[in-house]
Amino acid sequence: MSGHSKWSSIKHKKAAKDAKRGKIFTKLIKEISVAARMGGADWSANPRLRTAIAAAKAQSMPNDNIDRAIKKGAGATDGEMYQEVTYEGYGPAGMAVILEALTDNRNRTVADLRNIFSKNGGNLGESNCVKWMFDRLGQVRLAGDGIAEDQVFEAALEAGASDVAPEEDGFVVTTTVETLEDARAKLEAAGFRVTAAEICLIPQTTVQLAGNDAARALRLLEALEDHDDVQRVSANFEIDDEELSRLSA
Repeated sequence: MSGHSKWSSIKHKKAAKDAKRGKIFTKLIKEISVAARMGGADWSANPRLRTAIAAAKAQSMPNDNIDRAIKKGAGATDGEMYQEVTYEGYGPAGMAVILEALTDNRNRTVADLRNIFSKNGGNLGESNCVKWMFDRLGQVRLAGDGIAEDQVFEAALEAGASDVAPEEDGFVVTTTVETLEDARAKLEAAGFRVTAAEICLIPQTTVQLAGNDAARALRLLEALEDHDDVQRVSANFEIDDEELSRLSA
C-alpha cells in the first residue's frame, strides 16, 4: 500500500520501548528551536512548530521544556545556532538512505556519518543521489485499540487523507505535507488517539532484504538514528515479518 515505510514502522516501535528519553528530548528540542527560528514563535501561524510541539507532547515532554525551546529558537535566549542539512547514501544491497540533520558543526557531523556508513556496509553519497526516489508526505499514526478499520478509513477520507495502512498496533494515515496538521486535528476531533504526526520521506520503490543484508541494514539505520545530530532517517527497504522477528530476537 502506498505511503508505507518499513523503517518508519520499526523505529516507532523502537521509540516506544527506548529508555534513552533524554536523547529523544534533545532531538525534539532542536526541532522546536529551529522551527521557531525559521517561522516565528506563534505556533498558530507556524505549521512546522505546531508539528514539532505535537511530537514533543506525544513523548510527554514537559511544557516548560517546550517553552524554553521556543524562546531559544526565537532569539529570547542565547544558544547554539543549528543548521539544517540533508545527507544521502547507500546501505547494504543498494538500499537508499536519506538523513535529515540539525547541526552546529557540519564538518564533525559529516565525518561521523561517513564513519557510521563505512562501518555498517554502506557509503555516504553525493547530494541528490537518492532523494528522487522518495516523496515528501505527512503521516498521522493512530492507536488501534478496539477500532474498526472501516471507521478509520471513513474518518481519514473526511480528513482529506490520501491513504490508510493498518499496522500491528494501529493505523498510519498518509496526507500531503500541507494538510498534515488539519488531518491530525480532524482525526483527534473524531475521537481517535493520535500517537504521532510528522512529515516523512516515503520511498516510491523498495529493496527486499534478507539474511546478512537485512541484519546489516538494521544495524546501520539504528546507528544513524542514534547520532545526536540526526533528526530523521528514511530508507527504501522491506524485510519479511518473519525475518524481522528473527533479527529482533
